[in-house]
Amino acid sequence: MKILITGNLGYVGSELTKTLRKKFPESTLIGYDMGYYAKYLTNNSLMPEVYLDSQIYGDVCELPADILKGVDTVVQLAAISNDPIGNKFEKVTYKVNHKAVVEIAEKAKKQGVKNIVFASSCSVYGFAEESERTEQSEVGPITAYAKSKVYAEKDLEALASDNFKITCLRFATACGISDRLRLDLVLNDFVAGALTSKEITILSDGTPWRPLINVKDMGRAIIWAHLRKPENGGNFLIVNTGGNEWNYQVKDLAKHINDILPEIKVTINKDAQPDKRSYKVNFDLFNRLSRDYQPEYDINTTIKELIDGLNAIEFRDKDFRKSKLMRLNVINELIEKGIIDSNLKFRK
Repeated sequence: MKILITGNLGYVGSELTKTLRKKFPESTLIGYDMGYYAKYLTNNSLMPEVYLDSQIYGDVCELPADILKGVDTVVQLAAISNDPIGNKFEKVTYKVNHKAVVEIAEKAKKQGVKNIVFASSCSVYGFAEESERTEQSEVGPITAYAKSKVYAEKDLEALASDNFKITCLRFATACGISDRLRLDLVLNDFVAGALTSKEITILSDGTPWRPLINVKDMGRAIIWAHLRKPENGGNFLIVNTGGNEWNYQVKDLAKHINDILPEIKVTINKDAQPDKRSYKVNFDLFNRLSRDYQPEYDINTTIKELIDGLNAIEFRDKDFRKSKLMRLNVINELIEKGIIDSNLKFRK
């Protein structure tokens, strides 16, 4: 069995690599990534890439078709990965998150690949506070990142067939420790602030809803999608991926951290303008289809894991929002140094 993972050198991919190797010790695992974040390891052990059979560096917009020969499943993680980068580099976001995703799927189908697992996002629901969003709910993407995911899903559906299974995992917001940690994610940011400044500052009024999922549970969901039979969801499936108990208002995330770290101060901006990104999500379909691959982590375990992981690397940076643990900062530095251009391509 051969699995190709695009975007494997990121926050999710670094954990997924280890999870796949443990689950499928005899499989051939191939990573494909630009390498923007490769050097930003946040552990004291081995690089996750030691668990791969090969690591290929390249642009997903230019992925050679021959790399797909003999591949059983392509896991498409590669993406312009958050709203700040998407807002600044909107054109590139659509190219990477939509066009490249579809083009790789088209190449994969021609090469005889049987399975595509696409990392989509619950952010496609935009502002939807009034009720939990199901897969049948109307989407309302607000940002370039969210819109790109909707466009990719739509075009992928047209490619699915009896011999080409496609699963779009609409993931909740990622959180938890990783070998390549990101702190531009709400729970991770709050924990980092609590440890370094003894304070959590909520820039909104605290009422927006966010569904969350531990990064390790994302890996388990990807394994399920890889193994899923067509009779379990169809040749093409969009599924909200997470757990119903993981729907939280932002202020409640801070409270859970405060319960574990009672010495910290929580500040809420009660005069803030309403956050346009607020959505509760229903994960019943994922629960029915993937009974053996449900989330194993809860909010408190995830917070404690983050605390332990950050303490293990002696994390003390009060200005971490200016650090390379924020993805936009990495991109900006690469551009400033002339390593990549404004289209996020490496200069030759």
